[in-house]
Amino acid sequence: MARMRIASVSKAVELGPADLPEPREPWPEELPALNPRERKPLAIALLVSCLIHALLLSLAIGGHGPGLPGFAFPWEERRIQVPDLRVVIVPARVPPAPAVTPPATEPPPLRSVKPPPVPPVEPRPVPQVEQRPVPPVETPPPPVEPPPVARGPTATAPTPPAPATEPKPAVVDVAPAEPPAQAPAVPPAPAAVIAIAPSASVPERATPALADAGLEAQRQADRLEAARVEAARIEAEREQAARAEIARLEAERLEAERLEAERLEAQRLEAQRLEAQRLEAQRLEAQRLEAQRLEAERLEAQRLEAERLEAQRLEIARQEAARVEAARAQADRARAARLEAERLEAERQAAARLEAERQEAARQAAAAQLEAEQREAAREEAARAEAARLDAERQEAAGRAAAAQLQAQRLELERREAERAESARLEAARLEAARQEAARLEAARLEAARQEAARLEAARLEAARQEAARLEAARLEAARQEAARLEADRQEAARLEAARLEAARLEAARLEAARLEAARLEAARLEAARLEAARLEAARLEAQRQEAERLAAARQEAARLAAEKQAEEERREAARRAYGRQLDEEAARREAAARATSTLPLSLSTARRVRLWGRTDPNAELIQYAEAWARKIHFNTPIDLVRQIATRPHTTPMVTVAVRSDGSIESVTFHLSSGVAEIDEEVRRIVHSHANYPAFPPALARDYDVIEIRRTWYFQDAVRLY
Repeated sequence: MARMRIASVSKAVELGPADLPEPREPWPEELPALNPRERKPLAIALLVSCLIHALLLSLAIGGHGPGLPGFAFPWEERRIQVPDLRVVIVPARVPPAPAVTPPATEPPPLRSVKPPPVPPVEPRPVPQVEQRPVPPVETPPPPVEPPPVARGPTATAPTPPAPATEPKPAVVDVAPAEPPAQAPAVPPAPAAVIAIAPSASVPERATPALADAGLEAQRQADRLEAARVEAARIEAEREQAARAEIARLEAERLEAERLEAERLEAQRLEAQRLEAQRLEAQRLEAQRLEAQRLEAERLEAQRLEAERLEAQRLEIARQEAARVEAARAQADRARAARLEAERLEAERQAAARLEAERQEAARQAAAAQLEAEQREAAREEAARAEAARLDAERQEAAGRAAAAQLQAQRLELERREAERAESARLEAARLEAARQEAARLEAARLEAARQEAARLEAARLEAARQEAARLEAARLEAARQEAARLEADRQEAARLEAARLEAARLEAARLEAARLEAARLEAARLEAARLEAARLEAARLEAQRQEAERLAAARQEAARLAAEKQAEEERREAARRAYGRQLDEEAARREAAARATSTLPLSLSTARRVRLWGRTDPNAELIQYAEAWARKIHFNTPIDLVRQIATRPHTTPMVTVAVRSDGSIESVTFHLSSGVAEIDEEVRRIVHSHANYPAFPPALARDYDVIEIRRTWYFQDAVRLY
């Protein structure tokens, strides 16, 4: 039984240069770095894999006679070393090797083994591999056939003598088969020369049958050819799968790019819509602020006008009251003049006395405040001096006790620092409170002065209140003098008894005079109240008269505004009727054009139309064309013209523009007019000035002849179409 082992280099021999796998990156770049804890299971798995592969590599392929080959372990029977199998690929153009000299045992003639036909293989790109000549294999001289040795368990192989002649090695010539016509890309199988190099040891059966060798060579060639064909098939399948994967990845990439482009376009459109909304909101906010400003100015003008009218009314009422008072008091002018002179003198004296008292009170208040501030400053200075003295005493005491109580000194210093900080904080708070109190007092003083001025002004305007204030001042003065007198009487009761009695008599006379004066003043006050009531009644009548005049003027103004509004409505209605007639004429022209099918071109008569009344449509190309059309108007309209239109009051127009497939304008139709004929004409002029527009894309041109685009026109910093 002949046995052989296939070396690991057989795979490199079986595969040609075209079947070599593509180079790959080394494993360390493909695998991530592992920590020692993860490497331990991998090391165990590698060791187990190496053991399994070693066991598989130790299997032997052989058989006993005819039949299928089987597997056997090397330790099941005795073995000796056999020559290694060496396979050399010879190119097809090399002529067959010369005949091999048969050995001494006269083996049967060799026969050519034709490999099985190769199935057709799909052509594939073959990498350029440098073709290097295969060096000839140095075949060691075969050993001389030893004499037959008896078999037995203890038989050993004798050492062969030195050969007299060096015979050539046995060579199995396998003739290459004809290459199939359907697979021109696969190179023909070269002839294989199998050289079996003998080793130093002699096998158990020294002269195997040449038929077995030829059969083994044929099987080996069949296996090599089958392996090559299988490798070519696997490689073709792998390349086909790779091409399919590349095509799939390319399709996915194109789909992702398309989706990304659609997403970016949607984002751009959304950004444009948001920008338009923001600009519209800014415009509306500016309009609202302008309206508020105008309304505030109007209200302020109305208020000023009302104040002016009220001042005029008061002045007229005052003059009317003065005239009535003069007419009523003409009969008693002398007495009224005397009373008026006395009253004015009394008022002047009272005002002078009150002014003197107010100035005295203000001076005393200022002096008291200054004295209080000085006392406060002296108290603060004394407090600071006391605090400094106490601080010095504490520091001196702490210095005396520093040698024995260092820790106590530190704590005492910290406590003193906290006390100083607290005292400073309290001092600052007190100063702040004093400042606030001073400010409050100053504000109160100013408020009192303002109130006093207001009171004096009111006393000057109203006689009754002035009289009451004067009487109250007289009463207070009398009370103050009485208190002083009583105090003086109590202090000098014994010595001034007679003077007290005289003073009492004088005081009684004075009180009687004061009572009489009070009665006279009360009568004057009542008279003044009566005069004031008459003046107020006259003022009320005058106010009613002026209110009636104002209401009449307001009614006249309302009637005038209503007439202007009605005239404006009639003008707008006339403009609407004019636009209606224009639209009717355009519709009539379109109907006449539709009826005249024999004379009009295709785009006007039997045109295939599509209407785009919004910014959404299932046809994406239609949306893109409408956006391109709107962008051309947006970017090419002069800014000065847009600003001039925006400054004029108008209604936002809604316009439908019909565009032919060649980019020309078929018609411009107003669904909602701006209310100003010049602005509508400017819109028409803008649409026609930018023609011709881009022609329809091929896909749109196949389906439509005319596209009707309806948009609302906003005039801001540019033309905005929504």
